[in-house]
Amino acid sequence: MSAIAIELADGRTISGHCDAQFTGVLAEFRRNFEERKEVGASVAISHQGRTVVDLWGGLANAQTGEPWTRDTISIVYSCTKAATALCLHMLVDQGKAAYETPVGDIWPEFATAGKDATTVGMMLTHTSPVPHVAEPIRKGGLADWDYMTARVAAEPAHWEPGTRQGYHGLTYAWTVGQLIRLISGMPLGQYFRENVAEPLGLDFHIGLPETEEPRVAPMIAADPAEVNFASDFFRKATTVPGSLPNLFLANQGGANFNSREIHAAEIGSANGITNARGLVGMYTPLANGGGALLSPDRVHRMGRVCAATQRDAVLCQPMRFAMGFMVTTDNRATGGDSLILGESAFGHVGMGGSVGFADPAAGLAMGYTMNRMGAGILVNARGQGLIDAAYQALGMTTDSSGAWR
Repeated sequence: MSAIAIELADGRTISGHCDAQFTGVLAEFRRNFEERKEVGASVAISHQGRTVVDLWGGLANAQTGEPWTRDTISIVYSCTKAATALCLHMLVDQGKAAYETPVGDIWPEFATAGKDATTVGMMLTHTSPVPHVAEPIRKGGLADWDYMTARVAAEPAHWEPGTRQGYHGLTYAWTVGQLIRLISGMPLGQYFRENVAEPLGLDFHIGLPETEEPRVAPMIAADPAEVNFASDFFRKATTVPGSLPNLFLANQGGANFNSREIHAAEIGSANGITNARGLVGMYTPLANGGGALLSPDRVHRMGRVCAATQRDAVLCQPMRFAMGFMVTTDNRATGGDSLILGESAFGHVGMGGSVGFADPAAGLAMGYTMNRMGAGILVNARGQGLIDAAYQALGMTTDSSGAWR
């Protein structure tokens, strides 16, 4: 790969390495800073197991002017769900659970209030009946594992298990995370660290050690002027108290995701901290048969579309999910938010626009992280532009389905 050192017009820099075949990705990364208001970011890509792009640039802290360096990390919000789902798939692959297993067999306290028919597979696919908790979460509650698992276990079903799809924006941390804890006998963060992050050499944390805190880039909230408040999701989130969109965004116990308290907690739906290199490192084995993590058959099963709806009960738009992962969801014709990947690809976005995915058919894996959040609920032009450039570098095109082929 060629070394990259670019000084932008405003004095910020882009550094790293980029294979000549993927210079289109470098061009899009630069365009993000020059045209799309990027502040600080990283992007990394592997192809057939080989790193072909590893770029970073801009500012880690816009207030102090601290540059985004090779080892800067940031919170990746719902990209964390993929890491959590991966852990549960690994336990299934080891024969310690099955997708058809009733959750009550593992977590008896959950099988109450209309939730007793919930299976492990439903927990993974956002068809479990606990997309959020209705009553207010106490201050600091998101950082208290026992408190949140008790709240989730006691929550009455919002629908009959398996009959509806509703994005578990926060509760995924405890619906799936508690299963991992009970099956493996160790906390989610520890299981991920010992079985995924350390074996793969990933700078990826679910529960950040205090020693790593100085490397974290604080997140910058999305510009309200960019938010589409007319969309069903944001309209309900801001004007319909008690609705599922409103609960997702508003009922968080006053959590500050830039705080040490949240960074230190284990919130397997929303507080993973890494950079693009960490995301691509997790997905690279999945793009190449599973490596030491999973069997090839398990990778195929976990990437297969298994839940899709014209109206997600929380996100209020069409959504498609594999088992714990997002897949291509093309809402461009209707003005909704989209994620356009390859036909066989699976991954996950994070609030504000971060994204990671694996595409086994193409042998492609990618990660993108940043600190200035976008206004949508899936990727925005910054992330999608990088994804498109990666597929174009492989000579792929899109068709009427929206997916890259």
